[in-house]
Amino acid sequence: MPAPERAARSTAQRAAALGYRAAFAVVPRLPEVLVRAAASLGADLAVRRRGAGVRRLEANLGAATGATGAALHRLVRDGMRSYARYWADAFRLHVWTPQQLRTRTRVEGEGLAELVAALEGGRGAVGFLGHSGSWDQVGAWAAAAWDPPVVTVAERLEPEEVFEAFLSFRERLGLTVLAVAPGGGGGTSFASLVRALRGGAFVPLLADRDLSGGGVPVTLLGHPSRAAGGPAALALTTGAPLFPVSVHYEPAPSGRSPWRSWTAVAVVHPRVTAPEGLVAGAGQRPDRKAQTAAMTQACVDVLGAAVREHPADWHMLQQAFTGQVAP
Repeated sequence: MPAPERAARSTAQRAAALGYRAAFAVVPRLPEVLVRAAASLGADLAVRRRGAGVRRLEANLGAATGATGAALHRLVRDGMRSYARYWADAFRLHVWTPQQLRTRTRVEGEGLAELVAALEGGRGAVGFLGHSGSWDQVGAWAAAAWDPPVVTVAERLEPEEVFEAFLSFRERLGLTVLAVAPGGGGGTSFASLVRALRGGAFVPLLADRDLSGGGVPVTLLGHPSRAAGGPAALALTTGAPLFPVSVHYEPAPSGRSPWRSWTAVAVVHPRVTAPEGLVAGAGQRPDRKAQTAAMTQACVDVLGAAVREHPADWHMLQQAFTGQVAP
């Protein structure tokens, strides 16, 4: 990279780092109603500008729902407002009281009882999450509500200052965060997650988008894509149960606490198990690669159905499908 480009990139990275640090420091001091209004206004302005992220979201939502024209425009507007809501809350989560966190978060679903039983029994459990709703808020709720530790991963990206700010933010929420190298490489993090699960931890992982370049080929919302195979591989390695977990927002009913206008709802779907009959070699050993692929696709199917039900809360401003061209 030429020196002028490196200098410009470095300057932009430093500015981004300062911006994030300022937001974590300043936003919690502002009236929450002002923060919510500013976030909504910023989202609407971003839609009008139609930058690269908004165009990508439009392409993803159009492919996922089939919406076009005015219907797609409204969906993109609502999607950007949901995305802005995520950030407005993220910058304030670390100062929420336990009561605020409990009131603004709801966890439900057919798989919840089995998940809780696994954690209470010391077995550990793996969550397969997507980029929908406020996954940070749900992680903070789990860390506060359940005794076992909540352990997850974060990709180490430049600038280092931004990564450190988000690492500190998530650790203040009660999460244990393991850093992985760009590209998703690093057997150390996998081994650490295995140890955490064998110690009874809850390991929720964002897995609907492949960051390693070597993810599992899947079909997402009717289109080819790649997802992370780590959650399924962890479940197969440790015997811990694997649960798809979708997250969406729900407007607060009238008459509820004045500080809350939205609830983050996490739905724990039924456990995904290893399919039978997938064997490799003359010894008829289980084919772990095939099992991982099948379990990953099953999780993606569940999250895809959740996106169809709550498309505005799918915060996918990056490439979601294989072979997409830049919008």
